[in-house]
Amino acid sequence: MSAYDSIIARLLALHPKRIDLSLDRVRRLLGALGHPERRVPSVIHVAGTNGKGSTIAFMRATLEAAGRSVHVYTSPHLVRFNERFRLAGTLVSDEALAAALEECERANGGEPVTVFEIETAAGFLLFSRNPADVLLLEVGLGGRLDATNVIETPRASVITPVSMDHLEFLGDTLEKIAAEKAAILKRGVPSVIAPQSDVAMAVIEREAQKVRAPLHVAGEHWNVHEEHGRLVYQDEDGLLDLPAPKLHGRHQFDNAGVAIAALRAAGFKLPNAACEAGIVKADWPARMQLLSHGALKALAPLDSELWLDGGHNAEGGRAVAAAIGGLEERVARPLVLIVGMLSTKDCAGYLHHFSGLARRVFAIPIPNQEKSLPAEAIAQAARNAGITAERYGTIEEALAAACRLGLDPPPRIVIAGSLYLAGEVLAKNGTPPV
Repeated sequence: MSAYDSIIARLLALHPKRIDLSLDRVRRLLGALGHPERRVPSVIHVAGTNGKGSTIAFMRATLEAAGRSVHVYTSPHLVRFNERFRLAGTLVSDEALAAALEECERANGGEPVTVFEIETAAGFLLFSRNPADVLLLEVGLGGRLDATNVIETPRASVITPVSMDHLEFLGDTLEKIAAEKAAILKRGVPSVIAPQSDVAMAVIEREAQKVRAPLHVAGEHWNVHEEHGRLVYQDEDGLLDLPAPKLHGRHQFDNAGVAIAALRAAGFKLPNAACEAGIVKADWPARMQLLSHGALKALAPLDSELWLDGGHNAEGGRAVAAAIGGLEERVARPLVLIVGMLSTKDCAGYLHHFSGLARRVFAIPIPNQEKSLPAEAIAQAARNAGITAERYGTIEEALAAACRLGLDPPPRIVIAGSLYLAGEVLAKNGTPPV
């Protein structure tokens, strides 16, 4: 048990709802702590449905290549809670995190608070006490009532693509969800907007006008595209001809473009060499991650490819399917999906993107998750999409079944559908994020 596990257990008892969106509790707690959120380095605040983590990874790698020190706050974690807090490039230690959480626990005085709220307060303590040039701050859920939205004047705001997800908390229409995301926009703060649907863009523009937030919109103020296997970015400051991202998939070109636009909007003057290094060095686990070694890789069919992706909504499924299509154009292999999802996600919407692409779906439950969708329900959704499907009890059983298929050439296996499943895979494989 880590130094902070017992603290987390105590905090869960204070406010048993895992998600209860509000700013009142976190503002009270931050006041009791002396408002550390007002003493953090300049902030780039990032909201959106998909692409937040990858965009932050590109920004971090680019800033660090330019010699800047960077704090990062992201969620959820995959294997260890520490992954949420990166202090000037290094994951926070167990001891430092436990001390910050204990300080927040004392200041909270037994009042109701969610774990995310108190961990966000602990993050602000850590970020305020360790020097850095910038804090890359990811919204946990939504935006308007997310605990990170106590930052009053970020250096820049970013909204990555908005789509349908977390309907039980954010609303059941794209307009409602986009409004929640757009509520991070602040008066006079430059705001970078990724490619959006017309519906989402209309909402974002309306909210920006209300608070007079200047917009930097993809396709209007800046453009990014792939050309001859390279990334080409252009805005009013000129053109960048950069290598393709290390992160795999066409959607990563868009995420890299958002990152460059955000850094420029925030006023960072970065040499081209730093942009090049950031694009090719950025790393973000469980986003079309190739598992080239490890305990689970050893269980896969000989000479097969084993990929991992934590995307869990319909748009995430589209991005993964497109990425696999790109791989297929280079080297053709039969595709086998191993899928685990939560019951709160749109399983049918996710899987229909793989119709005609996947040879087989192996459905599994997600370990230790009460809301795990039953494997048979996943398998039936795959069959409804025209994909042959079977259900298994564990990831190991699914990999054994892939071996029994005897496919030639050896298959391309993609484990997908949930960040919780991705965390289990990385832990079992012995390749946790560092």
